Amino acid sequence: MLRIVLFLVLIALAGAGAAWVADQPGDLVLTAGSFRASTTLPKFVFLLSLFAAAVVIVWSILTSIWRTPGRLRRRRHEKRHARGRHAITHGLLAIGHGDTALARRHADTARRLAADDPLALLLHAQSAQLEGNRDEAQRAFRVMAEREDTRLLGLRGLFIEAQRADDAVGAVMIAEEAIKLSPSSTWASHAVLGFRCARGDWSGALTILDSNLSAGLIDKQAYRRQRGVLLTARALELETMDRDVARESVMEAIKLAPTLVPAAVLAAKFESEAHQVRRAMKLVEAAWLANPHPDLADAYAHVKLGDSARQRLQRVETLAAKIPADKAGHVEGQLAVARAAIDASEFARARAVLAPYVNDPTQRVALLMAEIERTEHGDGGRARAWTLRAVRARHDPAWTADGYVSDRWRPVSPVTGRLDAFQWQTPVASLPSDRGATIESSAFEEAMLAAPPPKRVTAAPGESPLEPAPAVSIPAAQDNSPAAALEQPAVAPAEPVSQAPAPAESAPVAATPVFRTRADLGKAAPAPVAAVVPIIRAPDDPGIDDEGPSDEFTEQIGTPKAQAGGWRGFWSRWGA
Repeated sequence: MLRIVLFLVLIALAGAGAAWVADQPGDLVLTAGSFRASTTLPKFVFLLSLFAAAVVIVWSILTSIWRTPGRLRRRRHEKRHARGRHAITHGLLAIGHGDTALARRHADTARRLAADDPLALLLHAQSAQLEGNRDEAQRAFRVMAEREDTRLLGLRGLFIEAQRADDAVGAVMIAEEAIKLSPSSTWASHAVLGFRCARGDWSGALTILDSNLSAGLIDKQAYRRQRGVLLTARALELETMDRDVARESVMEAIKLAPTLVPAAVLAAKFESEAHQVRRAMKLVEAAWLANPHPDLADAYAHVKLGDSARQRLQRVETLAAKIPADKAGHVEGQLAVARAAIDASEFARARAVLAPYVNDPTQRVALLMAEIERTEHGDGGRARAWTLRAVRARHDPAWTADGYVSDRWRPVSPVTGRLDAFQWQTPVASLPSDRGATIESSAFEEAMLAAPPPKRVTAAPGESPLEPAPAVSIPAAQDNSPAAALEQPAVAPAEPVSQAPAPAESAPVAATPVFRTRADLGKAAPAPVAAVVPIIRAPDDPGIDDEGPSDEFTEQIGTPKAQAGGWRGFWSRWGA
């Protein structure tokens, strides 16, 4: 509306000006030497307007002719750049669906048509990685690292190539340079934090963690938890070297992460040594309610030095009662009570506690039952039978991170370098894989546990008894559990039954054993099947696939080297 009003106002002003010029009387005379010209004012204004219009048109034509070569060059450059962008787009799509030849062809076209485009450099590096040409990929990433706009991307590419080559020192240097350029870089901070944890540089790891909080990479709650993990790791390392620093670190850690099991155990130990029994018990109870763990039960039992075994049993029963029977951690409390009852020679109490779990025992339950049989009655046969059941029983929870099972808690995962990755849970790889062998062996074990001692049958007068059967050795199946390390002695059958032989003229009668041996159950025992352990790839490494060349995303790099790669290689390089 405002533009319309302004347009009408301009038209009115132009009309008023034209009317004023037309109403002016007199002539306009132009004299130059002997030249003299006269005209009226309206004619002069009209001729002046025509001259100005002609000058503008001529100037426009001349300017257009002058600028034509530049326009042609610019148009040709734009067309070339468009072809280069087209090659980059289709090259990245070819990399996405794994077409190596097409990706290389588009990369060459993009490098020829749009060499200065950052995406052309990225396409060149990605196509080299897809072909398995690491030298060419490193050259492309170095070129990107020298440019201002692609420096961080080039450093990340060089970091991944150093990971693949198991160059831990080079990877650390690249990540530290990247974190100097961009403190908010997630991959660089994660890598530097993982490397410093692998080297045991807990002070440096704490510094990186503080930088991550300042850069906004983690929230306050995650920062408190991760700082508690790092302080606990430092305290565990300095426990035997510098107890003052260890105590200070673990006390700060337990404030930041009160449910962290190793922090609660170590803090309770320090408080117990300082005769702060009540405070130590509160620390253990807080962690126990969140995550029942055998180490917590043991620390609670020994929180007061000098107590007898029966007093420790009463204390553990109090701790176990804090978890209701319908909760998941109830079994840990019962196992802790059974352990304390065995130490206190309360075998009836231990049997009563373990009774709900003996039908489908885990390894710890079976080993506790074996210890009860060996300690209470000195029954070596039943103890060996329970030990054999422990080898084949279900696995108990363990410290697990990214498919890796550890015998102790660790602050970072050796697979991915992730901080606070270990959780107390049942390993996935420990699920039974040979159900038939388990059923067969369980029948034999149940016979050993349930069969009463056989009675000796005296041969008839004047007849010789049968020769006793030789001892049968039952080999234990291969297993990856800690209980498999226990010695498996040969299990001999009970004393054979002697029966009177049949008369010579009649057919011989085979002796019938009291219980069945493995030979009776099957002629050939099935071969044990090893547990399947999953292999986890580092999430920040988009590198070479370890599965076969049949995958369309597989990089063809020839025969792979027989060495660990990714975070496993870095972890082993640092001696962790």
